[in-house]
Amino acid sequence: MKHLYLFAALALSITSCKAQNIITEGAKLTLVSEEFEFTEGPAVAKNGDVYFTDQPNDRIVKWNAADNTVSDWMTPSGRSNGLYFDAKGNLLSCADNKNELWQIDSEKNVTVLVDNFEGKKLGGPNDLWVDTKGGIYFTDPFYKRPWWDYTEPEINARRVYYVNPQNKEVKIVAENFVMPNGIVGTADGKTLYIADIGDKKTYSFTINEDGSLTNRKLFTELGSDGMTIDSQENVYLTGDGVTVFDKTGKQINHISVPEKWTANVTFGGPKQNILFITAMDSVYTLEMAVNGIAK
Repeated sequence: MKHLYLFAALALSITSCKAQNIITEGAKLTLVSEEFEFTEGPAVAKNGDVYFTDQPNDRIVKWNAADNTVSDWMTPSGRSNGLYFDAKGNLLSCADNKNELWQIDSEKNVTVLVDNFEGKKLGGPNDLWVDTKGGIYFTDPFYKRPWWDYTEPEINARRVYYVNPQNKEVKIVAENFVMPNGIVGTADGKTLYIADIGDKKTYSFTINEDGSLTNRKLFTELGSDGMTIDSQENVYLTGDGVTVFDKTGKQINHISVPEKWTANVTFGGPKQNILFITAMDSVYTLEMAVNGIAK
């Protein structure tokens, strides 16, 4: 039944997307695997492989772009959620087993970058983005996890934080959210998008030289779980499939995904022209006519 729905959804979504020239002509959404419990946090490595998480099963999984296969890369993984590669090839992880931000090297050695804010436990780092200087922005919502032994957050405010690349100082850069979640920045490092999934809105911010954020503007009245951006500065939001907006906030198309929830998305493959989608127990790919932002 899933695959019948997939075929019908593709007939609708590909037609509208072709007019925008963002999907390769004739390309079809392809199911890579459905062997997971809940997929999240895709991050592309320099060679085009994509690493993603299966948080309920406490593992980081690798998608091999060369042969379209998946395999466990790290387990346990600190209940990793959102992932992102830094310029040195370290995998950064929102590890919410203990509400920490991790740096994982190629040998799977873990360095805890952040484990508190002003002595209090974070709500649960969820998603992250690294700027052109190596600074890390991360969202901090609060979703009660079954592996936690507490029910109330130590920090009541839901915020976005920034880790200074020089001194590793953590500071608040944005707040007044219901539940911040997805986050992504532009290639030039000048604009940051933050989704408030709890308020069904996504905002744009100007990134300043010191990493602070100003000029908060409503980008669209749609929230998002995970997010990505392409080489044309189109912004991809997730939830009900993948909804794509141009940089002015105008919706240009919608990619249907045959799952109840689409959690996250990134560009993978050696040319970063493969849209890699995590949705419920599955991961999908779609060949694009646009590319992701080269790391």
